[in-house]
Amino acid sequence: MRKFLYTIIIGTVLVAAALFALRLYSEELTQLALVPTAEFTPQEELAANAYADPAMWFSRPGMGAPNDPARWQPPLAQGRELLPSPAEPAGEAPPPFAVFFVHPTSFFDGQRWNAPLDDAESQEFARIFVRGLGSAFNKASEIWAPRYRQATFGTFLTGSEQAQQATEAAYQDVAAAFDYFITATSADTPIVLAGHSQGSLHVLRLLREKIAGTPLQDRIAMAYPIGWPISLEHDLPALPLPACYEPDSSACIVSWASLADGGDPGLMLSQFSQSTGFDGEIRGDGAILCVNPLTGKVADRDAPAGLNLGTLVPSSDLTTGELVPGAVPASCNDQGLLMIGDPPEMGAHVLPLNNYHVYDIPLFWANLQQDVVRRVRAWQARR
Repeated sequence: MRKFLYTIIIGTVLVAAALFALRLYSEELTQLALVPTAEFTPQEELAANAYADPAMWFSRPGMGAPNDPARWQPPLAQGRELLPSPAEPAGEAPPPFAVFFVHPTSFFDGQRWNAPLDDAESQEFARIFVRGLGSAFNKASEIWAPRYRQATFGTFLTGSEQAQQATEAAYQDVAAAFDYFITATSADTPIVLAGHSQGSLHVLRLLREKIAGTPLQDRIAMAYPIGWPISLEHDLPALPLPACYEPDSSACIVSWASLADGGDPGLMLSQFSQSTGFDGEIRGDGAILCVNPLTGKVADRDAPAGLNLGTLVPSSDLTTGELVPGAVPASCNDQGLLMIGDPPEMGAHVLPLNNYHVYDIPLFWANLQQDVVRRVRAWQARR
């Protein structure tokens, strides 16, 4: 009996110690588990015409709605009615525009820095992300969402040279896809750049390296690099587009990062604050860009849930879902984080400390669907 009690006591102490260590060193343990320890291996360069192959795209014109995940339209939850939106003219067809959407990280292997294109699991998750996130842009006349050899999740938990090489390798694929996208779309079609998380990081680089100061800049109707922090001091002034200050602003940038009450961005901002901004300076702890998705205004506070036209609540396996109007409020805080009130029930993929990063777009799916149409229409009117 005494030996049994000692075993229980020792076990309890070990569990308590483990929980204490997890709380105290959660960032270090996460890095240990997810940051690759292998040497970075340069990827084989894609063929010059690689993105002429339809198989290199999750979404592109000509695929047809059943086969194109970005063309999915989620149904309303049973018993719910669509909330009216005075900002959206009834019965008016959306203007033509082309969306270039870059999916977020779907590769979590701690052994390799970049995902192979034949990695079945990451490719399936990427398709799910295009379906759940890219579909918010489904009013577009064209949606292009490329496959690319993304950097693994652990890349963004370290500032190592190898992590930079992995990000660079992923960007080169995205840049090649974007070059093909430009040649394949009509020169008079307005362009919307969009992405989430890692995808948004690549979108921001496209803005700086492929668009700023070129004739192509005149075609950019909107940019939605959602879920990637943008420093107001060290990033935004170096971008070719300003923030969207009003709901009918166009040729501007919309972004936000979602946390529930009591949330802590933790790892999301720790590496970012130590990194170099687009102006060459360390970003530090200054505020990041927050455009409230319920009002369309920069740093707007206290938008009630009644303005939310529909939150996409996913199924347990993320393959489908339904729209629930009026479910989630939104308020930009002083740090530039988007606070969404009490933690909503969105499924098993909420990150620790009430971080709703995975659901940045689904939380405000229907509002984003209307936001892009409204802003492209405003862009055309101004021209």
